[in-house]
Amino acid sequence: MEDLFNQATKKKAPDPKADAPKADAKSASKPGKQKPGKLVASNDDGYSAKDIEVLEGLEPVRRRPGMYIGGTDERAMHHLAAEILDNSMDEAVAGHASRIDFVVMPGNTLTITDNGRGIPTDPHPKFKDKSALEIIMTTLHSGGKFGGKVYETSGGLHGVGLSVVNALSENLSVEVAREKRVWRQEYACGSPMTGLIDNGATNNRRGTTITFVPDTGIFGDTARFQPALLYRMARSKAYLFRGVEIRWSCAKELITGKDDTPESASLHFPGGLVDFLKANMLDRRTMSADPFAGQAKLNGGGPSDGKVEWAIAWPLDQEPYISTYCNTVPTPLGGTHDSGMRSGLLRGLKNHAEMVNNKQASKITADDIVGGACAMLSLFIPEPQFQGQTKEKLVSQSATKLVENTIRDHFEHWLSADPETAQALLEHVIERADQRLRKRQDKQTKRQSATRRLRLPGKLTDCTRSTAEGTEIFLVEGDSAGGSAKQGRKRETQAVLPLRGKILNVASATRDKMNANQELKDLVEALGCGIGTSLDVDRLRYEKVIIMTDADVDGAHIAALLITFFYKEMPKLIEQGHLYIASPPLYRLTQGSKSLYARDDDHKDELMESEFSGRGKVEISRFKGLGEMPPHQLKETTMDPANRILIRVTVPVGNERDDVKRFRDTQKLVETLMGKKPEKRYAYIQEHAQFVEQIDV
Repeated sequence: MEDLFNQATKKKAPDPKADAPKADAKSASKPGKQKPGKLVASNDDGYSAKDIEVLEGLEPVRRRPGMYIGGTDERAMHHLAAEILDNSMDEAVAGHASRIDFVVMPGNTLTITDNGRGIPTDPHPKFKDKSALEIIMTTLHSGGKFGGKVYETSGGLHGVGLSVVNALSENLSVEVAREKRVWRQEYACGSPMTGLIDNGATNNRRGTTITFVPDTGIFGDTARFQPALLYRMARSKAYLFRGVEIRWSCAKELITGKDDTPESASLHFPGGLVDFLKANMLDRRTMSADPFAGQAKLNGGGPSDGKVEWAIAWPLDQEPYISTYCNTVPTPLGGTHDSGMRSGLLRGLKNHAEMVNNKQASKITADDIVGGACAMLSLFIPEPQFQGQTKEKLVSQSATKLVENTIRDHFEHWLSADPETAQALLEHVIERADQRLRKRQDKQTKRQSATRRLRLPGKLTDCTRSTAEGTEIFLVEGDSAGGSAKQGRKRETQAVLPLRGKILNVASATRDKMNANQELKDLVEALGCGIGTSLDVDRLRYEKVIIMTDADVDGAHIAALLITFFYKEMPKLIEQGHLYIASPPLYRLTQGSKSLYARDDDHKDELMESEFSGRGKVEISRFKGLGEMPPHQLKETTMDPANRILIRVTVPVGNERDDVKRFRDTQKLVETLMGKKPEKRYAYIQEHAQFVEQIDV
């Protein structure tokens, strides 16, 4: 730069033959008295002042549209609709509009109308030959949102939205109903085609109507507005501000056969974000019956301090998302308000965990909480700062603490009001933290070993078939039963995993205790599909998982513990029909050469009457356990698909209203019978003791 400057200001060497006047020696000797030299153009490098362009008016937008709307593709073209809709929403949020009409017409034409105050049409005091409307339409950084007097909170802040849409439109018309008169002006590619036209008087109409067609020279001939995207945009705006009704209309021929976008709709949601969240969640199963939702004013609740609204649910099907907004503008990249929500939820949950003396919460992070959540956050603040004109990220530093403190206080109250939900959520988040730590450890192990082979527990006797189709694994109690099962199995398709005694009750055990339990480790490794949030049923190594325990109280208890494990850690395995319970016989009835097996006492009595009614003594032997059954009898009665009886374990999945109730009843029952509070089990036993007919002791 310095070389260019020196080159541009360098004088030519004087011609010794030229009769040039001599400089005054006296003046030359005094600093600061010299006359400035003239700048002389130099064309030696082909770059001079004439090469410097000065773009005026809206020409910068047409030359570099990506600086203002993020590109020239179809996605960027939809940003034009968002800019106009944002202006109408600002009028609604400011309390001056209650209705917005959003009309999609053939010819890639959009019309957006509000019943707000209308853009001023009187002459601008600085440019008296032009109306304020024309200044706003043709001048960058012009508008009523800089001083904060006209709009306390607004989405359009830079004064470029409407002028950018005008610059990038093939044609645009604006109609203003204001002070009982209607005014109209036409534009093309940002330039006015008409003056401000007085269309006459009106008594009951006010507001602004913008109709525009994007310029094909900018966006190409094939770019088209997508009704589905525009409808979702309009619907989200209606959810974000409860006081507005958006009337949607779309030409029938623009809606394709696979598109479920309505031709017309009235979008008005008094519940705000709660309605939005419930509509998105549909019938998905969630951690709590009602989401954590609310709204609050910020920083003391002054009229210009702003407010925040939120709605958060934790689904059980692991399809989370987070949507954040500021002044009704979507911020897909999040920002400081998103950081504040995360910090508030983390601090609130940790404070609750400390109150209930749960030390496991020390390892959780904000990502463990929101990573499994469906969250909606809407912030209204004066003069927000966004990253770039497309406003995809909020960077206002004050928003972090404002949102964090508000969310934390309300979250702590919500948790305290529902201890059962709070406990379930806390366990859910701690489980996610454990999964995160395990994945980190797995990655470290992978880095340490480039040739990692599948590890299977030593107790497992695997089947020979390499695919899961048609295979099954028997979970048996003890090595004795395991020995009989291994001898009686079909080697190609049947695997056997002996478990030592009663496994850990995962409903009442800590996560650390569960991770340290060898029997559960063996089980998880044998199945190969992971647990908790890392569960992938497609990786299950067997088609059927069969619990095969003794036909007595202890066997039933072990089966209950295993079912609880699968219910808590592998619920999809149950939902998709992979878990079964074998039904081994309790008795063997023999008369001469005839032998039959009875499942229980009732079945034994039934067989005695129906099959052994003739003469001769019936020898009745009771099996003490599967380990005492000869392998051929175990195979014949319990393992052979041709003769055995399997009971499939099922739970309600919660898609319909009745199923949702049954699902929650199941959750409550598991917590009562298998949870950490013995007083609940005691109360349940007292309540149901009257229905017990026989006790096996």
